[in-house]
Amino acid sequence: MKILSIQSSVAYGHVGNSAAVFPLQRLGHEVWPVLTVHFSNHTGYGAWRGPLLAPADVADVIAGIEDRGVLGQADAVLSGYQGDPAVGAVVLDAVAKVKAANPDAVYCCDPVMGDVGRGMFVKPGIPEYLRDSVVPQADILTPNHFELDFLAGRTTTTLDEVLEAVDAVRDRGPRDVLVTSVLHGDVPEGSLDVVAVSDAGAWVVTTPLLPITPNGCGDVTAALYLAHLRSTGSPAEALSRTTSSMFAVLEATIAAGTREIQLVAAQDAIALPPASFEVRQVR
Repeated sequence: MKILSIQSSVAYGHVGNSAAVFPLQRLGHEVWPVLTVHFSNHTGYGAWRGPLLAPADVADVIAGIEDRGVLGQADAVLSGYQGDPAVGAVVLDAVAKVKAANPDAVYCCDPVMGDVGRGMFVKPGIPEYLRDSVVPQADILTPNHFELDFLAGRTTTTLDEVLEAVDAVRDRGPRDVLVTSVLHGDVPEGSLDVVAVSDAGAWVVTTPLLPITPNGCGDVTAALYLAHLRSTGSPAEALSRTTSSMFAVLEATIAAGTREIQLVAAQDAIALPPASFEVRQVR
């Protein structure tokens, strides 16, 4: 595939495009990375350097790609953290242009807003903008459990409630939803669920809950799920491959004792995902 990926970038470490591009390339896909920031490192360190790109500059880069006459070759647009509604508007404009040139193209949105224990960590107004303006335009959506609850306007504590929340979000646009870091009453202690829902059904994978939460995992997950869903056409297979690769990346990160995810060290498990976990169809 050819994927237009509009995300942040860091020189050191792996978040945003610096997390998404390499796994997609390792799977054999062509990526056109458009940067929204170019920082020295991710902001979780508390200090960083580098420019936050103006929305007009981001739009100008996309316009330059359009000038080459290749937007219609894009099979997908991928976006992650959107720090400003103006950047979100640039992303949506790019999605509209790509889809006008290639009606078969899809938009995969990772609606980065917050997480359990941290709450919302984006600027005020961003969650509502994502919910009301961005999510309805997405074909594929990859929220975590916390973000799903916000988007659906409810609190979910059982798997059935999670599925109902996904249905409420899907009714507003996205046909394929992957929910990560799902914790509900039926998940065994020390585990978490990852849930995939499409028009064809719903599937769950249960994985061990590892003792690390490094930055960038959601960015890699969204990229992998988009790639595997589009290449296989199977949400169940995409779920299996994505969770298996991500678990291998996290295991490599634990083994290395590093704060940054070990994408390069675990690249073989990205290129050839091991069938590590059972995929259960729940609907």
